[in-house]
Amino acid sequence: MALAPSLKLPTIAHIRAYSMGGAAAKVHGQGGGDYHDQGKDHWIDDHIATPMSKYEQYKQSRQSFGINVLGTLVVEVEASDGTTGFAISTAGNPGCYIVEHHLSRFVEGKRVDQIKLIHDQMLNSTLYYSGGGGVVINTISCVDLALWDLYGKVLNLPVYKILGGAVRDTIHFYATGARPDLAQKMGFIGGKMPTHWGPADDDEGIEKDIKTLADMRERVGDKFWLMFDCWMSQTVNYAAKLAHAAAPYKLKWIEECFPPNQIESYRELKKLMPAGMLMTTGEHTGTLEGFQELSNAGVDILQPDVGWCGGVTSLCEIAAVAKAHGQLVVPHGSSVYSHHAVITFTNTPFSEFLMTSPHADSLRPQFDPVLVGEPVPEGGIITAEQLDKPGFGVELNRSCPLERPFEH
Repeated sequence: MALAPSLKLPTIAHIRAYSMGGAAAKVHGQGGGDYHDQGKDHWIDDHIATPMSKYEQYKQSRQSFGINVLGTLVVEVEASDGTTGFAISTAGNPGCYIVEHHLSRFVEGKRVDQIKLIHDQMLNSTLYYSGGGGVVINTISCVDLALWDLYGKVLNLPVYKILGGAVRDTIHFYATGARPDLAQKMGFIGGKMPTHWGPADDDEGIEKDIKTLADMRERVGDKFWLMFDCWMSQTVNYAAKLAHAAAPYKLKWIEECFPPNQIESYRELKKLMPAGMLMTTGEHTGTLEGFQELSNAGVDILQPDVGWCGGVTSLCEIAAVAKAHGQLVVPHGSSVYSHHAVITFTNTPFSEFLMTSPHADSLRPQFDPVLVGEPVPEGGIITAEQLDKPGFGVELNRSCPLERPFEH
């Protein structure tokens, strides 16, 4: 049935891609979509355990092995009526090339509501070089998010209302950072800390991380959640020993112990976990099939990053996979891009806020300085009312040092 003339939707006239930061940029340490691109003396780059920690020269700093080389990707889409939408992710210059010289053909000329069609075409046309994740999926995610932002702005509705509406009035957050004790005072329901040691450090590494956990438990009391983020750095044996050592201190969950494709490692760890402790992962998984495998392996909470898993379109599918197995989906911190989705999910009772202030002692918008109007939790909560603006409810800070390295 044809739409009434007054309801006809515009088409997408232009798509443009910009980068900020990363290896190719003149300005570094700005944060933004690549929130690892921070300045010196930041908790997020302070001796955090990684798969590269076994090499002494890359142990102290994740930036030393290039965690911030990509930089921020900004995708802007413009409709035929002049309305614009945009989004950000982590893909920088390489993402700009993919958008301008490949994905643009699937976007321009489509109606603003044809998001799922564009999404399917982007995924299938890049299979031969995407590898099922990484910078290509990050880029597709960014385009998808920009399309949802545009669609919401054309309809003058927030994205969460287009997705079916809120199932709760508020989103409660836990905080990820170096200071759960300070997060507790800010009203968060829990605090997730990075592990700083790994298998190369053997039992001494476990003892050091447990000492930190014990100290933090003493500071926050018994009821405040504490969690470990292991950032793909462990072996099954090490992870199991760490989990059991942490159990007396009521660790709520242990996160991302292994790289995303080590499904059997997750399956084995699940058998070895202390009773009551949760096993979580997913931020670096880039495909629906990957999340299906993690779900089947017994992961208790799936944690996709909406900017790295295929966008809101994919996130909704992943939430359905988790729901079918009685599991939770709690996205990796993605600010407004996950807020608008999770407030519509019945299996997301809480969400993550990533502390991007250097010492995790104050509230800074996660993607600062790129987004204008980016909300932060107040007393550990964001309300549906705070999200009640067209699209994702934010604007692009055009005073940032954005570059458009390619044009089509």
